This record gives sequence, structure tokens and C-alpha cells, in this order.
Amino acid sequence: MGLPVIKSLAEFTEIINRGRPVIIDFTATWCGPCRVIGPIFEKFSGQAQFSGVDFYKIDVDDSPDISQEVGIRAMPTFMVFNNGNKVDDLVGADPKALEVGIVQFALCTRS
Repeated sequence: MGLPVIKSLAEFTEIINRGRPVIIDFTATWCGPCRVIGPIFEKFSGQAQFSGVDFYKIDVDDSPDISQEVGIRAMPTFMVFNNGNKVDDLVGADPKALEVGIVQFALCTRS
């Protein structure tokens, strides 16, 4: 399956401004914790309860301009955007905290 990968700053800007809630996994291929939590994040993206949220990932080494734009300092970092604005983030590979954050965000964005 695999999550869609954002590869340019223009694409990133377009995606976060679409009017749909977005959660992005900022990752790196060399990052051990990223490799552990990445599949967990991807699993959440396929769950029906999160169908109103778009899930993406960005490789910080392939897209340093995006990483610099949003101030990534450590991987993994998960950032939540709604209507073009960053509304939350989580740094680290904590599956429970990631799940809680996704659930809370999904509940807040339901109309």
C-alpha cells in the first residue's frame, strides 16, 4: 500500500491548504525509530474512523526545504495541519501518543 510521499514545497503547501485535515510523518530512511513507527502510522491511515483525515509522509533528506519551512529538528515528527495551519505535533516514536493524537484530531474535525 504505502502512504503518499510529498516531494516538494509547492506540493506540501497545496496539500495542507486543500481544506481537509492532514497528518504528516516527517521521517528518514536511516532513522531506526522512524522505521518502527512508520508502519503503525500507515495502519491508522487505513482505518475507517480516520477516513476524513489525509495521511502523508515526507523524507526529510529528500525534501530539506519542507523540513526547514516547518522547523523539523528530530525524527520522527508527526505534524497535524487543518486549513493550512499547523495545529499540533508529536516528536518521537510513541505509538500510544500517536494513536491518542490521531483520535483526538479526527474527532475534532468531524462536522
